[in-house]
Amino acid sequence: MRISALALQHVRSHEQYVLDLQDTSLLLTGKNGTGKTSLLEAIYIALRGGSFRGNDAAVLMHGSPWYRIDVRSLHHQRTVTFDPSRTSGRKQFRIDNQTYYRLPEAHKYPVVLFEPDDLQLLSGSPSRRRRWLDRFIMQYRPQHGRSLRQYEQALRQRNNALKQQLRGDALFVWDVLLARYGADIAQARAQAVSYMAERITGSYQQVSDAADAVWLSYEQAAGGSTQQELLDALGASRQKDMAIGFTTVGPHRDDMQVTFNGAPALDIASRGEVRSIILAMKLLEIAAIAQLSEKQPVVLLDDVFSELDDDRQRRLVGLTDATMIITSNRAPEGYSGQLVTL
Repeated sequence: MRISALALQHVRSHEQYVLDLQDTSLLLTGKNGTGKTSLLEAIYIALRGGSFRGNDAAVLMHGSPWYRIDVRSLHHQRTVTFDPSRTSGRKQFRIDNQTYYRLPEAHKYPVVLFEPDDLQLLSGSPSRRRRWLDRFIMQYRPQHGRSLRQYEQALRQRNNALKQQLRGDALFVWDVLLARYGADIAQARAQAVSYMAERITGSYQQVSDAADAVWLSYEQAAGGSTQQELLDALGASRQKDMAIGFTTVGPHRDDMQVTFNGAPALDIASRGEVRSIILAMKLLEIAAIAQLSEKQPVVLLDDVFSELDDDRQRRLVGLTDATMIITSNRAPEGYSGQLVTL
């Protein structure tokens, strides 16, 4: 998608703002608090259906009755409105003269979001890597999000049953649902990691101009990846789970491991090498989504440049043809795209 214009009304700190995009690369600069991230957030809401940093009430400018976001591309127009005074249909999406109360999967457009927190992807908790992996998969496999929601609901119910010391059928019904949706989640994750593992070294060498090797693997804490394997594991762990009050097996306990030249990346890679690995993963995410979804994603970089040196900044901008919108306190050396100061 080639975004040509963005207009906001009553979004965060922006009472009204209009932005014309004249290039595939746009850099938004300005001091902290000028609303740069809010512009990325508005694009994300219009293309994915929800914010990456809050609910609609938080997006609404304080004291305002409603908000509106308009995004125009070369061939399409989409408008998002939110009015909390409505009794129904408070949020509406209008796409090419069709109105929806929830953004349909068919109209969700791939977006790759790169935030400063993503630079903790390797050193952060396993849940951070699972979230990154799940968000990547949902860009080209919408049913993954439904499986996650069903799994999380069944997991909460099973954990509640464990805390109440319920037995027999009261647990088995949740075991069946966890096995069904958990197998779908684990298999999708394993396939995604396998796809990226075969390509991550090439992406890393593009970013770093070094001959090092990187590998990704999906590590299952316990339970297996088929429905029957998960069901058997849940049954085998029932007594242990009841004693501690929560479910110890399943894809909510899995992780993604990153190795560098044959060893765990965090054990031997320098700080710069770790950042190059993460940068390579994000660039591979862009390329993979474009291939698997057959749509060139929109790339949103939120204040990432402050965490990267000049060489990595240039490589990040130069290694993809996707529409890229960047926020930063300053323009990197040699930047040649469109520049807007708030």
